[in-house]
Amino acid sequence: MMKRKNSSETGPDVVLIGAGIMSATLGVLLKELQPDITIEIFERLDVAAAESSDAWNNAGTGHSAFCELNYTPELPDGSIETSKAVNIAESFEISKQFWAYLIENNLIQIPESFIRSTPHMSFVWGEKNVDFLNKRYAALTNCHLFKGMEYSENPEQLEEWMPLIMDGRDKSQKVAATRMDIGTDVNFGELTRCMFDHLKQMEGVTLHFNHEVRKLKRQSDGSWRLKVKDRSSGNKRKVHTSFVFIGAGGGSLALLEKSDIPEGKGYGGFPVSGQWLKCTNPDVIQQHQAKVYGKAAVGSPPMSVPHLDTRMINGKRELLFGPYAGFSTKFLKKGSYFDLPSSIKIGNLRPMMAAGIKNIPLTKYLINQVRQSPEDRLAALREYYPNARREDWELERAGQRVQVIKKDPKHGGVLEFGTEVVSAADGSIAALLGASPGASTAVSIMLTLLGRCFKDEVNSKEWQAKLKQMIPSYGESLGENGQLLEEVREHTSEVLGLKNMEQVQK
Repeated sequence: MMKRKNSSETGPDVVLIGAGIMSATLGVLLKELQPDITIEIFERLDVAAAESSDAWNNAGTGHSAFCELNYTPELPDGSIETSKAVNIAESFEISKQFWAYLIENNLIQIPESFIRSTPHMSFVWGEKNVDFLNKRYAALTNCHLFKGMEYSENPEQLEEWMPLIMDGRDKSQKVAATRMDIGTDVNFGELTRCMFDHLKQMEGVTLHFNHEVRKLKRQSDGSWRLKVKDRSSGNKRKVHTSFVFIGAGGGSLALLEKSDIPEGKGYGGFPVSGQWLKCTNPDVIQQHQAKVYGKAAVGSPPMSVPHLDTRMINGKRELLFGPYAGFSTKFLKKGSYFDLPSSIKIGNLRPMMAAGIKNIPLTKYLINQVRQSPEDRLAALREYYPNARREDWELERAGQRVQVIKKDPKHGGVLEFGTEVVSAADGSIAALLGASPGASTAVSIMLTLLGRCFKDEVNSKEWQAKLKQMIPSYGESLGENGQLLEEVREHTSEVLGLKNMEQVQK
């Protein structure tokens, strides 16, 4: 394990900033790989997973690229690009393997508490969109990760799959859908809290709520000194450590800037807020059991892909539609309106201006979303659920996302839709920026981080053997090895209590 050199200070080996799914995943991985490692976790709120990881804040699908059309763009020549979808599908399989390991070893609660089988569907209408979905289906089913996907343009079949969406629809409208029965619904908030409950019981781990990291500075010996404030008492203290992970969601950018590492220069953030329509009619909720995704409006961010979404939240079945995008200068749901202005520095001013100019259609889209009336939101819902009644739905505030803006030699700056790990050359600090698919691919992201920041340890026989135990496909490609994928899916499905491919094909 990496240790500080020539330091008279004592402190934990690792500091994790933010009590979300990323810090929970990294903390558990590190304690499993090296049980004697010491970890301190600092969370500015009074509970874990209250921001991006919370089920109400958009992190609830179990992104596996089965139904998310924005992961398979249509290229200028009319072909479908599938590389991102394949990567996300494989990453989600890696996450399921890790969760299965935690359950088999009694490290977290029973699987039903956070993951359930829920069909994933894509739904489109209109000649052009139907053609796109058909081509997408053909392209994806060339890869065994998408084995079992069904495609239909038959209204009777679609009525069976998605009764709410087909009921009351114009019979002359050309429609199509795909369905994957092995899709899941994951409550990442509950999963995160389960992992932190486990970590808190382990020797050498301390979790501090209502604690905010205000400053961090690299020391001459390569270690880090953090200034931490207890928001309850107002007390402040300094913490020394050899490794820092900034997994603070929208709060990560500000701390990355304060770290002053060269690798963090030029990064900016573009905040996007969201809202849901939440169904309040139990009869309507019971008629829909799926996650049905459509196509995003032109100029809209990928996180705003409309979907009619069945979720289990706090043990209760919910039905959501949205999200409706909006704009706020906050970087966190419980953040400050000064978050965006204070993030603008000399080093990222040009990239942010360039990205802003290039994304004027997105800005217009967000302004229009903010100006939407209840009637406008209902009209959007009725495109997916024609018989929707306004009295059956109420507005629910969703989470806050910060999209990455980074330097680009060609255009000055580009807006990135995804997640990115930024780490120092010496591996002593790393930050996670960005949003979707985020939580679903947390294990893959943290494995990438380990490879960058704990290179020697990851290459050791001990860590290699343990990683293989936790993630049986570790070091191999599930996108290329169909037999291994079948074995992995069969095992994780059994442990997690999910449908496996044999059940689907029957």
